[in-house]
Amino acid sequence: MAVDDRAAREGGRLAAPRIAAGSGQFEVDAEDQVIEGLIGVLAPDATAIGGGGGLVPAALHPVEGAEQVARFFAGRARAVPGISLEECAVNGRPGLVARKDGVTVSVPACDIAGDRIQHVWAVLNPDKLRPWTAR
Repeated sequence: MAVDDRAAREGGRLAAPRIAAGSGQFEVDAEDQVIEGLIGVLAPDATAIGGGGGLVPAALHPVEGAEQVARFFAGRARAVPGISLEECAVNGRPGLVARKDGVTVSVPACDIAGDRIQHVWAVLNPDKLRPWTAR
């Protein structure tokens, strides 16, 4: 199913503030609120996969369920303090570009069903992310 640019921006708009809140800019005691916010935009049976190309750590198996996906992304954001997020379309899907000190560290794309994120694909492989840093 094709996703137009407006839908792609909307998906990024839904996810960005909730993910950004877990970026290390807030105190740890706010983490539960961040996770609840993420759960609020994820479908109950949401899934996430990521690929690091063997060059950076990534989940070995799909992460399944809204709470597990929310905790996974909140944990990744906490592990990389000072990350910035920018909404964008990724292969026609809503997505984000995550950068640390100007270098792209992840590009997650989302599949949206209704008003919820159903699936997230995250590219973590630095070789594949170089073109995103050059933008």
